Amino acid sequence: MKKERVKDSAKAFERAIKRQSKEKYVLRLYVTGMTPKSTRAIENIKKICGEHLDGRYNLEVIDIYQRPRLAAGEQIIAAPTLVKKLPLPLRRFIGDMSDKEQIVMGLDLKPKK
Repeated sequence: MKKERVKDSAKAFERAIKRQSKEKYVLRLYVTGMTPKSTRAIENIKKICGEHLDGRYNLEVIDIYQRPRLAAGEQIIAAPTLVKKLPLPLRRFIGDMSDKEQIVMGLDLKPKK
């Protein structure tokens, strides 16, 4: 009976990995113009997405100076802020996205240690 449970959990894990590898990520990065911090955040998140989500993501960069209503609707209080809309759960990251490990783990792209 114990072996059966191990096989079932291994199959469930394999299914979850396959499902995760097909999921499309919808990300929004809120920035404040082309400041150095905003530019770094854009570069860093593009690099992370390119390495871990090749072809499986939609990244929308939103300048809150040009589109303040979008930022207000998302309740953005600091910038840069990355919002992971899909897959659920919704997650937010604040800063220049330079802590690659934190972003990768927060996006559920790598198992937590």
